[in-house]
Amino acid sequence: MSTVLSYLQLERMAETVPMANEALRRQVWGILAGLYPPGKTSERRIDQRFPYPHLLYLSPVGDDGLSPEGESVVVVGKHLSEHGLGFFYQQPLPYRRMIASLQAQEGRWVGFLIDITWCRFTEHGWYDSGGRFLQTVPSPIRHAG
Repeated sequence: MSTVLSYLQLERMAETVPMANEALRRQVWGILAGLYPPGKTSERRIDQRFPYPHLLYLSPVGDDGLSPEGESVVVVGKHLSEHGLGFFYQQPLPYRRMIASLQAQEGRWVGFLIDITWCRFTEHGWYDSGGRFLQTVPSPIRHAG
C-alpha cells in the first residue's frame, strides 16, 4: 500500500519527532517531503499493496510454461499484493514468465507463476520491475542458500 502524505501532515509529524540535532532533523524531513511532495497524485492501483522488503527467488520456466528450467536468481522484493509482486534486481531478466518463490511460515517456500509486465532502469543502476500472478505452482526452492 502506497502512502501519500500532504505537506501539512509532514509538517505536523516533523514537529512531534524529537531529535537532538536540528540539522539532522531537517535533512530527514527534507527527504520525506521530496518523496511525498504537495499535489502528488494518489495511488491509482485498485489492489492494496504491502511493502515486501524480503529476498525471493525467480526461476525461469520451460517450454510447458510451468516447469522450472534453468538457474534461479535472487531479487529484492518491493511490494506484494493479492495479484502481483514488485521487485528490484541488478541484471536484465531475459524471461517474461518465471516462478516467484517466496518464503512462508516455518521456512516453507511457495511458488507463483508470474507474468513480468513492466521494467524500469533506475538511476542507481538497478532494475525496478513487477508483474501479475497467474497461478500457484510448486516452488523449485527447497531451502535458502
